[in-house]
Amino acid sequence: MSDYLLEMKGIVKRFDGVPALNGIDIAIRPGECIGLCGENGAGKSTLMKVLSAVYPHGSWEGEILWQGQPLEARSIRDTEAAGIIIIHQELMLVPELSVTENLFLGNELTLPGGRMNYPAMNRRAEQLLAELQLSDVNVVLPVMNYGGGHQQLIEIAKALNKQAKLLILDEPSSSLTAAEIAVLLEIIRALKAKGVACVYISHKLDEVAAICDTIVVIRDGAHIATTPMAQLDVNRIITQMVGRDMQQLYPKQERTLGEVVFEARHVTCFDVDKPQRKRVDDVSFALRKGEILGIAGLVGAGRTELVSALFGAYPGRSQAEVWLHGARIDSSTPLKAIRAGLALVPEDRKQHGIVRDLDVGQNITLSVLARFARFSRLDREAELATVRDQIGRLALKTASPFLPITSLSGGNQQKAVLAKMLLTRPDVLILDEPTRGVDVGAKYEIYKLMFELASEGMAIIMVSSELAEVLGIADRVLVMGEGRLRGDFPNRDLTQEMLLSAALEH
Repeated sequence: MSDYLLEMKGIVKRFDGVPALNGIDIAIRPGECIGLCGENGAGKSTLMKVLSAVYPHGSWEGEILWQGQPLEARSIRDTEAAGIIIIHQELMLVPELSVTENLFLGNELTLPGGRMNYPAMNRRAEQLLAELQLSDVNVVLPVMNYGGGHQQLIEIAKALNKQAKLLILDEPSSSLTAAEIAVLLEIIRALKAKGVACVYISHKLDEVAAICDTIVVIRDGAHIATTPMAQLDVNRIITQMVGRDMQQLYPKQERTLGEVVFEARHVTCFDVDKPQRKRVDDVSFALRKGEILGIAGLVGAGRTELVSALFGAYPGRSQAEVWLHGARIDSSTPLKAIRAGLALVPEDRKQHGIVRDLDVGQNITLSVLARFARFSRLDREAELATVRDQIGRLALKTASPFLPITSLSGGNQQKAVLAKMLLTRPDVLILDEPTRGVDVGAKYEIYKLMFELASEGMAIIMVSSELAEVLGIADRVLVMGEGRLRGDFPNRDLTQEMLLSAALEH
């Protein structure tokens, strides 16, 4: 009998003849937590889709051994029956169904005659959520009543209910608070103690270092290294991931700022559900040519609402005076804002950034299609040349511009959205959480591009929840709290503690 619960040997997976995985080996013992690390597009999610039979046996080359025996799974139902459970980056909950119904979907408890045994399922649901320290969830209410962090933990409870022997967590903490992440890591430690193996995929390398026993690094679909965590630190993981030393993560360039080019005056946003409440309360600021302005603050401070209102994308009632080059502009809708010289890369790229039914190239040129119009037709050659140029400029990893946008990793989808907005040639670029869910290598490329654009004279507004990122990138930092402007600081000798202190002021 093998010491290993799982062995993947020589895994090769091709898309349109191009290898996305090129001979990957991985082995996991019971109770072991493997950190699977790599840049966006390295092949992490593809490898896990092979393991969980999202890509069924026969659609890839190589061998999978499960408890020493060949595993030839044809569907997720087969792998779940074996005890392999995957929690995807995109949650697989049905919003309209109750928490209990989601936890037991496909595995319902029934009474004689086939009726649902709701009392038994509700009791088990409450027991599972108690293990996850979720005491404020009513299991009979629809899942859509709860926020992203709660939904992520409900997804984990669903996996626990399926008696997982191997739990695959793909970016499990992307929507969790610090307190919820602490709970998640404790849950994983408890599972390891019971002999459950885990594969943990995350760009948050401090979490990987805290919870994982072994680190497997893949790059461009190839296996780079398998190393005990005890022999590594975060910087060495980064070096293995990107193939270069990333000591200087923020490639800052000295430059001279120009005159004031943009002003926002008296921006106010009213809550969509409670119109008497202000989400943004009379905020004004100015922005200079070539300046990168960071907007910091705690969750719910009103940062996204502020930039959405400037771009005409706030869903509720808002008011704002927006000035560009000394003249007041109409930015009351996104189309008017783009035509006036503004561009926004939104916080939620899946909802507001990409069009899922279009390919990579179509997503990139979506904002400037009129540029390729020749009477009643599109000049496809000119459009394709522009797409290839943007793919090269942003180092966007895709085998072809004609692949579905959804086939790209999160970081490369983000680059496609960025390319789309840069094609509008804006005077002011607004980036809302531009590196969320993006690996360190792609972050570095995005930062480098931001500094290049600023050097060319573009004014940039960047909203970020990562204070280190704000301090590493911005020339000036606005701090928001409860919808109000709490501070406007030049980034000289500024610290995270000073920003937090300003955000928490009353």
